[in-house]
Amino acid sequence: MPRHWFVPEPIQLHAYLNMPLPIGFGKTTSQPFIVALMTDLLQPAPTDRLLEVGTGLGYHAAVLSGLVGQIFNVEVIEDLQREARQRLRRQGVGNVSFKCGDGRLGWPEHAPFHKILVAAASNLVPATLMH
Repeated sequence: MPRHWFVPEPIQLHAYLNMPLPIGFGKTTSQPFIVALMTDLLQPAPTDRLLEVGTGLGYHAAVLSGLVGQIFNVEVIEDLQREARQRLRRQGVGNVSFKCGDGRLGWPEHAPFHKILVAAASNLVPATLMH
């Protein structure tokens, strides 16, 4: 999945460097190595229903979209969530659902999930995601 589609235009020239890149609101998109490592550790399967907490601009969801059945994204920053939705749709990704809200609460209406990917920093796994 081309990373330059998921970073702001002014820094697209740097999209393929193995480094996190700023995406606005004081947030970054993970470096490609970390996205690959997290994807490998997740062991995605075509039948998986995945909850992703911390959508950012949607790059990791784009990578996972071809590996899992359905992705449910929760992003706390409404502008990032809206932009991720637009970027994923422009690339023809159709198996991602979006919610703006506190990812620590999960998305109970669509639970249970086979796997949960928490891209946003957290010191502890919220108990609400463990049910």
